Amino acid sequence: MSLATTYSPTDVEAKWYQRWQEQGFFKASANPKKTPYTIVIPPPNVTGVLHMGHMLNNTIQDVLVRRARMQGKEACWVPGTDHASIATEAKVVALLKEQGINKLDIGREKFLEHAFEWKEKYGGIILEQLKQLGASCDWDRTRFTMEPELTQAVLRVFVDLYRKGLIYRGVRMVNWDPQGRTAISDEEVIAKDVQAKMYHLRYEVVSSQLSVDSSNVGPDNGQLTTDNYITVATSRPETIMADVAVAVNPNDPRFSHLAGAKVRIPLLGREIPVIFDEYVSMDFGTGALKVTPAHDINDYNLGLKHNLPVIDILNDDGSLNEKAVLYVGQDRFAARRNIVKDLEEAGLLAKVEEYASIVQTSERTKAVIEPKLSMQWFLKMEHMAKPALEVVENDTVKLHPAKFKNTYRVWMENVRDWCISRQLWWGQQIPAYYLPDGSFVVALTPDEALELAREQSGNASLQLNDLRQDEDVLDTWFSSWLWPISVFDGFKDPDNADINYFYPTNDLVTGPDILFFWVARMIMAGLEYRKEVPFKNVYLTGIVRDNQGRKMSKQLGNSPDPLDLIQQFGADGVRTGMLFSAPAGNDLLYDEKLVEQGRNFCNKLWNAFRLVKGWQVDSTLPFANDKPVAWFNARLQAAIAELDDHFEKFRISDALMTVYKLVWDDFCAQYLEMVKPAYQHPIDAETLRHTTTFLETLLKLLHPFMPFITEELWHALAERGPREYVTVAAWPKPSTVENSEALLAGMDKALAVVSGIRTVRNQKGLGPNKPLTLVAKTDEQTLFTEYEAIIRKLGSLSELSYAEAGPAGAVSFVQGSGEFFIPMEGHIDLAAERARVEKELEYAQGFRESVMKKLGNEKFAQNAKPEVLERERQKLADAEGKITALEQALKSL
Repeated sequence: MSLATTYSPTDVEAKWYQRWQEQGFFKASANPKKTPYTIVIPPPNVTGVLHMGHMLNNTIQDVLVRRARMQGKEACWVPGTDHASIATEAKVVALLKEQGINKLDIGREKFLEHAFEWKEKYGGIILEQLKQLGASCDWDRTRFTMEPELTQAVLRVFVDLYRKGLIYRGVRMVNWDPQGRTAISDEEVIAKDVQAKMYHLRYEVVSSQLSVDSSNVGPDNGQLTTDNYITVATSRPETIMADVAVAVNPNDPRFSHLAGAKVRIPLLGREIPVIFDEYVSMDFGTGALKVTPAHDINDYNLGLKHNLPVIDILNDDGSLNEKAVLYVGQDRFAARRNIVKDLEEAGLLAKVEEYASIVQTSERTKAVIEPKLSMQWFLKMEHMAKPALEVVENDTVKLHPAKFKNTYRVWMENVRDWCISRQLWWGQQIPAYYLPDGSFVVALTPDEALELAREQSGNASLQLNDLRQDEDVLDTWFSSWLWPISVFDGFKDPDNADINYFYPTNDLVTGPDILFFWVARMIMAGLEYRKEVPFKNVYLTGIVRDNQGRKMSKQLGNSPDPLDLIQQFGADGVRTGMLFSAPAGNDLLYDEKLVEQGRNFCNKLWNAFRLVKGWQVDSTLPFANDKPVAWFNARLQAAIAELDDHFEKFRISDALMTVYKLVWDDFCAQYLEMVKPAYQHPIDAETLRHTTTFLETLLKLLHPFMPFITEELWHALAERGPREYVTVAAWPKPSTVENSEALLAGMDKALAVVSGIRTVRNQKGLGPNKPLTLVAKTDEQTLFTEYEAIIRKLGSLSELSYAEAGPAGAVSFVQGSGEFFIPMEGHIDLAAERARVEKELEYAQGFRESVMKKLGNEKFAQNAKPEVLERERQKLADAEGKITALEQALKSL
């Protein structure tokens, strides 16, 4: 097999991926003779396309799966997609709108037809893109969270939890997304720092029993005004029409005279009571708080305590409804602008202040969230949270890195009931059926619901068309929390071969941002329905950020297209580039230089392979490289053990760096230079045999990280059988090398001397191949004699000798306890070199003197900051060290 002079990923990647699939290497089945290794993919949204976070996450999963496959395990990586209720429905609604179709006009059934058509057309894009990355998923096992079997699993769980008394229906304050027109969970809310405005509004006191103390008031001081007003501060003036009270602290003397008083809502004029409650902070805002139970959770709780009415003035889309009386039909933010203008004109706006605030937004639509009282379905979480916390605390499930245990603990100890209903059509429709009298039954099928409804109502004549199924669908996470079980049909058949073999899975790779609302919930579901945790390890990746520390996103325009990167640098280059600086749990600061480095690594490997394949062998030559071979074997075995340790501890980035240094530094830069024959000379057969064996082992170690180029070189290295691929080759196991420590230590010293020689060459402008002589003054002459051939070859030396003192006219360097001299006569102009060193020495001495004068200045020493004094002392120490080195260099010359 001939190799091109340069590596071209586009010529290699599609070819090998197709062959891997044709050979069925990625397929997995229950096999009692092998140890299972299972990963379930965090299902990307069906609306998604590959982004940098996917690249990192799926590269790590593929590295783990490919290594497990090479270890002889039955490696199963289950792919799939999530139906993403909010995002998908928004896309389909927008698509229909472009066609002049309104979702409500066509009805639920027709809308779902359009949604499934959209899913079939666009839903598999990201999975096809993952193939370009090299993801070795068992594609025959691809699942979708809304396919019939997985939908049945979701409904079964809903019915079961309802019958256990863990699911209930009630009116609660929820996070409402006015753009998606649905409730969302706390975990789907993103807090954003913003500059906001605080509006100080005047509420007229209309029935105070006491007179106003005008000496304690002022027009803008946040207290009562001389015109008998109380000033209330709010960031949301458009909600004043939903006010039902103004609250003050009973211990606040500014408002003690308002017992039993009422005030008028500005502009609207409706009278509302003044209430007293210690919940109100006396030193925040004006000390007076408007109470709007329908639009704030704290106000809602205050309203319950004081038995206040609830007035909801917002429609589902965030516009004002008839209960607002004013600005009806206007969007909430338009209403805000208009009411501020009207308040100012009416003299009811005391002042406006800018302040730093936090706005809650929807993760999916980016809309500002509205707290909203709504009838929803909830799942009690306390029942399942306690055991799910225990298994993480005792490391039954290990988090990598372990620092996330604290985050997990805080979440789980403060868990709240999960709002599981969504006001959408795309998703699993809640299996609750309402009777004509408003009561309901929960059942898996309509027929079962009818039977329960007849029994519950005592009305045997009820028909199916008398029942109405709940319009809402379940939260998307209510399907994905079952993922590790449902993908193996563990709810359909709890004792099937796949679920018994592949569950629990081994490792989960995901982001810390979904640690609670996906990882924790999967643990809960696993313990509830399999009495086992769903996975043993959770590897938490960081966020991919740009070099300014910003999260990469298309909106910011700071994220490259992953497919463009693969086209430009090759999948292997991108994979290694992403992993070079991606330690678990820490964010990756992406720089294109990383993927350039990955591509360069591919080229280095390619060229090293071509070098070895280009050698001519002479079987009559004796084995001439026993020392380099023994050393590299020791280095290789140590690296394999180190690599396995990194994998065991989920240090994937460190694992890559171990192989990278082994290949680039030890094999290419050192070993090959030690053993390669002189130009146009043959190599002995034994050295070539060892080198080829080393190269084959390196390809195995590199394969999980760089699958494509390693497969290409694997087949170019030797004739292979029809199923002899590196992707299923045996993972190397470290073996014991006799005298390993001495071999490694001895070679380290020899290579340090070579490094010193090369430094002198660079400093003196001597070419890499110009023959030099080296004189060593060392107590380790025996050791250096043992490695003399390597030092002479790598250092391009014509002679290596030993002496008690260095010769005149030589440049020296120190390595360890030895001093090494390179005579310069004939290589450089000694007189010119002496003049250069003398000039540099004179400058260094002058600089030292100036620093000494500065430090000797009593005024400077007394007034200078400690860090400035320390900096000057360091300058002095550096100057003295340089002077010593220059004096020694001058002496040798």
